[in-house]
Amino acid sequence: MELSAFETGVFLGVLIGEGHFGGDGKQPQVTVRMHLRHERLFGRLLAWCPGSRLYGPYHHGGRSYFQWMARGDVLRERLLPLLDTLSLEEIDEHVFERYQAMKVKYGL
Repeated sequence: MELSAFETGVFLGVLIGEGHFGGDGKQPQVTVRMHLRHERLFGRLLAWCPGSRLYGPYHHGGRSYFQWMARGDVLRERLLPLLDTLSLEEIDEHVFERYQAMKVKYGL
């Protein structure tokens, strides 16, 4: 799916603002966890990033949320090239550091 400039901006904005860049010790992953009220947005993330997964809903600790995840081929072939086009260091230093740490730890 080819994204419009607007869709790309929203997608990257969600990843920068809500994304976690890390892994499970075996493989890298980008995760977005948000309240159930954002279900429609999660549907867009799935459409914009085919091969990503949505888990949940989860209910515990007084919270109810979904968790979107991209790993494996979709991470390497779809997300990394897109994220690498950004000047993350200039946009958000913390996100840049987490993203770089994930890439180093998992040899990306």
